[in-house]
Amino acid sequence: MNYFDYNATTPLSLGARKAWLQSVEEFPANPSSPHRLGARAEAALSQAREKMARILGCDALDIVWTSGATESNNTVLHHVARVLPQDKEVWVSAIEHPCVLAPAQHYLGARLRRIPVLPDGVIDLEWMRQKLVAPPPGLVAVMAANNETGVLQPWQQVLALCREREVPFFCDAAQWVGKLPAQGLGDCDWVSGCAHKFGGPKGVGFLKCPGKGQLTPLIFGGEQEEGRRSGTENVAGVVAMLAALEECEGLLAKSLHKERNRWREEFETVLTKKLAGCEIVGGSQPRLWNTVAALMPQADCQQRWVVKLDKAGFAVSTGTACASGKEKPSHVLDAMGFGPHQSGRMLRFSSGWQTKQEEWNHLLEAVVNVHSAMSS
Repeated sequence: MNYFDYNATTPLSLGARKAWLQSVEEFPANPSSPHRLGARAEAALSQAREKMARILGCDALDIVWTSGATESNNTVLHHVARVLPQDKEVWVSAIEHPCVLAPAQHYLGARLRRIPVLPDGVIDLEWMRQKLVAPPPGLVAVMAANNETGVLQPWQQVLALCREREVPFFCDAAQWVGKLPAQGLGDCDWVSGCAHKFGGPKGVGFLKCPGKGQLTPLIFGGEQEEGRRSGTENVAGVVAMLAALEECEGLLAKSLHKERNRWREEFETVLTKKLAGCEIVGGSQPRLWNTVAALMPQADCQQRWVVKLDKAGFAVSTGTACASGKEKPSHVLDAMGFGPHQSGRMLRFSSGWQTKQEEWNHLLEAVVNVHSAMSS
């Protein structure tokens, strides 16, 4: 099977697998235990915390280990809803992942305000500049890169605007980390990410918190993570996550993502030429090197495309993994101004570091063949 659904989850990298197996053997104890084995496990967590802090560009004590980006994002919204004054709004981009939008709606209700998005898939920065002149919100949340379209968001500019107005900034970086350099993300007040998006194991992630700030725990019952997140830490998972991330950062340092970005562009160019009516969502904007969101030419056949490509040996997606299989149009495409009919035509192809150029070529051939068969 040719795998093109990396934005949903990635296979475990060889480095992460090796690190996980070694950690399971070397650190069997609870890191909160007072004996030497516990101390060794705690030391492994501390070393991983230092590595993550160096990669992001923040203090090690700002890092909290979690079960993944969903828990991290819920934690931020849970905390903010409890500490902000009742008259303070929270601004969240309309294209955030459901694990940001759903807890924001749950915890904030009428205090939630959506940041509009332009038709090209980028948040409306001018809207933000104008609205920030008025009494500012208590938090702004804008993701680093969109999981459905791959469109990069101007999180650095948003951070600068928030700094000018002294507004805390929260960035869900789950799709950015491991695909683009993470240095600088640590300047944000809050940053979330998860291992399985960049070759690490499932069930482990991180949350970068404001330096020396208090955090209202989402999970109670222990004093782990400096009292910020209860529950025995997943030592092997954390160590494997850092092994995977260091692998990715090494590839980025060699600029190998630029070559892969060219492969993606070549795929899109030929795809839109061979399939009349095919459109690349967000095609005019900088995007993740691994992501293609395409509106396919035939209407009402989204699931048929997935099934037929699966039979041809290619795993692709209809968008966000958390919404796949549901009869609900993409909220991302809706925010960009696409109607339900157009949204129902979208397929997402997302590759990984291991994906070869030939695999993109084979995918293109399969898509063209499936389209020909469906049209006949």
